[in-house]
Amino acid sequence: MKISEIIVVEGKDDTVAVKRAVEADTIETNGSAISAETLQRIAHAQQKRGVIVFTDPDYPGRRIRAIIEEHVPAVKHAFLAKEKTIAKNGKGLGIEHACDSDIREALSKVYTPLEKKMAVEITMEDLIDARLVAHPQAKQRRTQLGNMLQIGYTNGKQLQKRLRMFGISQSQFIEAIHAINQEERS
Repeated sequence: MKISEIIVVEGKDDTVAVKRAVEADTIETNGSAISAETLQRIAHAQQKRGVIVFTDPDYPGRRIRAIIEEHVPAVKHAFLAKEKTIAKNGKGLGIEHACDSDIREALSKVYTPLEKKMAVEITMEDLIDARLVAHPQAKQRRTQLGNMLQIGYTNGKQLQKRLRMFGISQSQFIEAIHAINQEERS
């Protein structure tokens, strides 16, 4: 599988894992303190070939995404569920621990953020009714939703923005919530 866009990862080990799974070029952020020079390289890559941000499903990974999004609008995003990135010994988390097939699957389901005016609005009331915020099981349900929709985990405050950003339709949202409810009943 060849990826034409340049994939932004956190470090060397992530680059090794991505290149093991697919044919692609990468840019490494070297952690969450992204330099101005690295942001310029990402912006240049976005103009020339396009960029896919593929960071770890943890706080530093989400922070890196937010910084890149702020400085380089319209980059694409690929997400891996947390449980697919845990080291075999249980003492680490990251893209570098994912198997090749999971990396290929994540990179085949890339999201491009939509312009705000094009996005369908899923309201805060919808999120409350779906028990994604203001509910004892909200965090677990948001994790499941992020995995099902392949948009990554986000906190309750940011969920509505993430759904809008990736153009998740009302029907996709309802279908995912229905599936989560079915899983709970089983």
